Amino acid sequence: MASIARKNLFEDIPRFLVAQAGIVFAVSLVTIQTGILEGFTRSTVQLIENSNADIWVAAEEMVHFELTQPLTLGQVVQAQQLAGVNRAEALMIQSGRWRSTSGEIAPVRLIGYDPDGQLFRLWNVTQGSQSDLNDPNTVVVDETNLRSLQLEEENGRGSINSIPARAVGLTRGTQSIATSAFIFTSLENTMSYVSAGLTSNVRCDVQSGGALECSTIYERTDSPSDPASSQPRPLTSTDPISYVLVQAEAGQNIEMLKQQLEAELLGTQAYTQAEMAAHTRSYWERRTGIGFVLRLGAAVGVVVGMVVVGQILYSSVSDHLKEFGTLKAMGASDRVIYSIIIEQALWMAVLGYIPSMAFCIGLGVWTFATQGITILITPISALGILGITIVMCGGSALFAIQKVTHVDPAIVFKA
Repeated sequence: MASIARKNLFEDIPRFLVAQAGIVFAVSLVTIQTGILEGFTRSTVQLIENSNADIWVAAEEMVHFELTQPLTLGQVVQAQQLAGVNRAEALMIQSGRWRSTSGEIAPVRLIGYDPDGQLFRLWNVTQGSQSDLNDPNTVVVDETNLRSLQLEEENGRGSINSIPARAVGLTRGTQSIATSAFIFTSLENTMSYVSAGLTSNVRCDVQSGGALECSTIYERTDSPSDPASSQPRPLTSTDPISYVLVQAEAGQNIEMLKQQLEAELLGTQAYTQAEMAAHTRSYWERRTGIGFVLRLGAAVGVVVGMVVVGQILYSSVSDHLKEFGTLKAMGASDRVIYSIIIEQALWMAVLGYIPSMAFCIGLGVWTFATQGITILITPISALGILGITIVMCGGSALFAIQKVTHVDPAIVFKA
């Protein structure tokens, strides 16, 4: 009976091509929407997942990776002194305004870290060296941001918040889809860029127990930055940072160390690397409309595919009612008739899935190379989409089966 299914499928080539075009469109829509969602969420946590820190210490008010209340550099020293801590480093995330040499501005996200550290290191460095960031006013950017920052034509120079900036390196695949262009630089350079045009005052308050707590207050001034301020100053314990990255000693219980860090560093919350990534991923998927919109698009693709396949199969069955009536008159069971229709649907699913997946993989390679946007298609997601395609086409076959269920064998003898 398999030959009957294939004969019905390929009997009318134009109809077959129309059906396959509908399936390719539907499967591509599902694949692209789910791939963009997976690529989007992965891009928001890749800096976390590529770090070497066992624990991320953040403020209790942290919303996600790029939105948190500041800690102080002194808390890094506090963390380093705890038993069970092998290494502690600071990570700073700040906003800035990039100005190209042509005068155009663009928002940027400054990622400050220790270029000689071990817990946060850039990966896929295609040009330059991270050690170059120890020089004043130097930055590293992702290749996909060269055009938006006008660095291709401008020989790698610009300014951030009125302080000169020189690109000394490039990375690939480090940019998040959800935010402004990442600018990687040292902690000292980051503080220099952030404080450009600001005046600082240290305020100290006496806490309960007689402890003295000091913090640096920055105020924006209307006067331009002094030229000397373009040289980064040494950091102090009161300077703000975003996270304390901690590497535990070998054999140290991570959960116990998290509790010790939270007890020692008041007003903080400690996360493992996996917890930090899950917290950020959950924010973008659930607290914004991005996940809903992309899933809705995938659902629309499934509906479109079912409608197209259902119409084609229903029309095919209608055109072959006499053949199905003949089979019934010859004693063929309903199960045999149904298997022909279902097999025809499965052939359509497989023949539509293969070119669709090839197209989406090619599209993903192109978007990543030119736009830095990842359409993530993993082996597991590819198998999942194959399953969705089979269910989509199989479900569509039910409409056609309803047509043939009540076929009267006597139709063979009608004119």
